[in-house]
Amino acid sequence: MNLTDGILRARYRKSWEKPEMLAPGEVAEIRIDAFPTSNLFKKGHRIRLDVSSSNFPHFDVNPNPGDPEGQGLTRRIARNRIYMDAARPSRVILPVIPGRG
Repeated sequence: MNLTDGILRARYRKSWEKPEMLAPGEVAEIRIDAFPTSNLFKKGHRIRLDVSSSNFPHFDVNPNPGDPEGQGLTRRIARNRIYMDAARPSRVILPVIPGRG
């Protein structure tokens, strides 16, 4: 069950005003803020993070060729990688509201 979504096209990772394409193989820091939600995770519950280049039909199609949104006529396979080593740490930040009593 998905609890929330977040979206960011990598070209806007530094600025909305000046999009910058990723070069093939480039490692970049990407921050994706999830839409606000709330859920009670009980002891033993697990969470999962899905990373994808598209979430159609929830969001517009991303065919990945680098064309402006809504104008991509060709499709390219995107290879998403998440690095979790000392030089390139990744994390999920979840705010915690302490329980009552």
